[in-house]
Amino acid sequence: SRLTTIRPEEATGAAAEVFAKIKKAVGKVPNAYATIGTHSPEALGAALAFDAAVAAGTLGKADIEVIKLAVSEHVGCDYCVAAHTLMGKLAGLSSDAMKQVRAGAATGDAKRDALVTYVRTLVGTRGTVPEAAVDAVRAAGYTERQLIEISLAIASITFTNLVNRVNDTTLDFPAV
Repeated sequence: SRLTTIRPEEATGAAAEVFAKIKKAVGKVPNAYATIGTHSPEALGAALAFDAAVAAGTLGKADIEVIKLAVSEHVGCDYCVAAHTLMGKLAGLSSDAMKQVRAGAATGDAKRDALVTYVRTLVGTRGTVPEAAVDAVRAAGYTERQLIEISLAIASITFTNLVNRVNDTTLDFPAV
């Protein structure tokens, strides 16, 4: 790792508070969160609030993990690919489906494939997204509310992707 990171058990103040909440919720403080919280407990709190908003929306857990996997693979964030492969498994995605999502290949689930295509288009293009891309994801069954929630999920994972790419965060999830 390139950025300094305190051990969560040595944190004080706001960092200690946010680390304690994470540890209570998931059993440990992942390295990415430790790095962010070391330097900006406020940024970590905002990232967790983003994730909470995504989770409170209408997208299913598997769809959220598909989005995070597709974006993380697209930008080359090995840390987030590993983390969200594990989370995808917990959300019920098969190993084969996750490999296909990461590759942008068909999974055999038309709705999921439309989501992956849309996400890859959204993060892989500049300017206004083609109308055909929006029409295709709507035709697959995603609502306008969900288009907003997809964008929020992308914003959420983009932040952690960026931090991990700068930091070259040490993996504390099984490598993919």
